[in-house]
Amino acid sequence: MTNGLFIAVEGPNGVGKTTTAARLADRLRASGSAVHVTTEPSGTALGKLIRATESSLTGRALALAVAADRYAHIETEIAPALAAGMTVISDRYVQSSLVLQRLDGLPVREIWHYNAHVPPASLSFYLYHTPQVLRQRLDLRARRSRLEAAGSPEQEIALYEEAFAFLAARGWRQALINCRGLDPDGVATRLLRHLEQLGT
Repeated sequence: MTNGLFIAVEGPNGVGKTTTAARLADRLRASGSAVHVTTEPSGTALGKLIRATESSLTGRALALAVAADRYAHIETEIAPALAAGMTVISDRYVQSSLVLQRLDGLPVREIWHYNAHVPPASLSFYLYHTPQVLRQRLDLRARRSRLEAAGSPEQEIALYEEAFAFLAARGWRQALINCRGLDPDGVATRLLRHLEQLGT
């Protein structure tokens, strides 16, 4: 897509994706890198509509809307930032579709059909923790989205493992990050070690 580095932070609900993305960005900026942090659904009008209607938009309609938002996200935000030489960190990417849309009843090959033309991240990180910790964190949330409530930590972990294997077979660069016993800085340190192996 460009000259910059594109990082996706993935994993089941409650694992700490948003915190990790922010902490990694802070560490990279401290080392002198220009960093752009983003999320999916995006901040576009379509992304905001998806967030507002996720409770009622389901199945194929939701999967198509999410894929459309992803392509717009790449075109209007991710690609320009990468072209400017920035490191882009996305809180969720294709892997979330391969998990959440399956919880919504779609087969993996249909989901991939909608997303087959998105560029792979330079490196995708899969954060994981024990189902017990994930459940405890989710129980502390004031509300859950429809898809957060539809699955369980065990289901999401299993589906992320399948997504990892599915994308590995298609040549995506990926890394599993065990978050057990680590605070956010410890998780960010593990991510940085993997990025160093990419020559960053």
